[in-house]
Amino acid sequence: MEVTISELTGMLAELEREDPVDYGDLPFGEPELRSLVMTALVDKHRKLQASGLNPGDVNLTYMLTTALLLLENLVLHARLLLLQGQHIDVNALLRKYSGG
Repeated sequence: MEVTISELTGMLAELEREDPVDYGDLPFGEPELRSLVMTALVDKHRKLQASGLNPGDVNLTYMLTTALLLLENLVLHARLLLLQGQHIDVNALLRKYSGG
């Protein structure tokens, strides 16, 4: 089943309802940003599919990419907490990703 960028963007917005992203006063629209992100991910997925990698290597690529994004997000979140003078508990920050 082929899913459109619009449908994927809608699913992403649904996920955000459970765990909202704070866009603050950033100078771009949320729907447009979601669409750009989904378009980039679908493009990467199509390239991976066409690369000839076996499914295990594709999954490893996704896992590593997710790990990098999680690490970047964690570092940015920790830096914001430090700027606000708050204590950083890395385990607490990771709980939302580990299901714990």
